[in-house]
Amino acid sequence: MQCFTLLSLFVFVDFGSSAVLRTERNDAPVVGVLAQELPKPQAFATSYIAASYVKFLESAGARVVPVKVNQTHQEYERLFNSINGVLFPGGGVNLTTSGYAEAARVFYNLALKANSEGDYFPVWGTCLGFEELTYLTSGKFLLSHTNTTGVALPLVFTKDSRNSRLFRNFPTDILEALASEPLTENSHQWSLTMKSYNKSEELRMFYKVLTTNFDGKVEFVSTMEAYEFPFYGTQWHPEKNPFEWTRPYIPHSPNAVKATFFMADFFVNEARKSSHRFPSKEEESEALIYQYSATYTGKKSAFEQIYLF
Repeated sequence: MQCFTLLSLFVFVDFGSSAVLRTERNDAPVVGVLAQELPKPQAFATSYIAASYVKFLESAGARVVPVKVNQTHQEYERLFNSINGVLFPGGGVNLTTSGYAEAARVFYNLALKANSEGDYFPVWGTCLGFEELTYLTSGKFLLSHTNTTGVALPLVFTKDSRNSRLFRNFPTDILEALASEPLTENSHQWSLTMKSYNKSEELRMFYKVLTTNFDGKVEFVSTMEAYEFPFYGTQWHPEKNPFEWTRPYIPHSPNAVKATFFMADFFVNEARKSSHRFPSKEEESEALIYQYSATYTGKKSAFEQIYLF
């Protein structure tokens, strides 16, 4: 049985017009990370997770379960009811037809339903995961090509960021560094431009834009959070700063690493608000990513290590 510490008898989490009721803090959060198809399937593996996403979550006190592709809806639902949040990582698969996209759709819909019924369950999307969230929310492909492949940028904070759940408790010096130093690594060919965001009623009503960036021609959304659900997205890669070393444009400064920690700390604390748990300790142990070994791929990949499935 997982360890739960009593926080208070009744705690309300305010999301504008809605409130989610929870009664305990979960000090043993387990977060699912979506796998995705390998570009070239191998005899022993067809999908992977970059180890940096696992380390990102573990650095803030979570354990990780891989969410494998091409599972049944029943298997996904069972896993959803056992974990405390899900992360849609970056990558290079199709947003609509891949196994990654199908798993994301199932977990997104389950999270919508759960949170609407007072069952707290956070969702995080990074890069491709951010893009997947825009598609799942709008039902449309609204992305545009941008010149953002391999560049570190400072964030341009919007007025809505000041009272956002994500940034409001960040230390002032880290916020100032994020706004003035190139601490956020971008590795994406597609972006949600502010023009596309403003034209989409579905996105405008669902997500608050917290930061933007500029590729020299267009302004695009770089960080967002949902108004009434614990859903978050970054077009940039907070996990890379401490854990990926294969590209010269990844920032590794003290402020870059601190920014990563506060991003991870925020999301893991969101997962601590979820009371989901595995039916047994044995099932939990069998599901954890500790059952797998990370493979070094730094000489031939953008990732230092990956987990293969």
